[in-house]
Amino acid sequence: MDPRLVPGARVRHPSEPDWGVGHVQSVVGDRITVNFEDRGKVTINGGVISLEVIQTND
Repeated sequence: MDPRLVPGARVRHPSEPDWGVGHVQSVVGDRITVNFEDRGKVTINGGVISLEVIQTND
């Protein structure tokens, strides 16, 4: 799993682009809880789905 998947990271779901940008809420093992702009809170199995981390220029 991508080490950048930490609480606060901005992500996209690769097969659900209409969900918009999500913010990682928590990571416990392979379970990633993400709050998406247009879908709400979703728990993702990180062993099955590889979320796309959005790079920022902080």
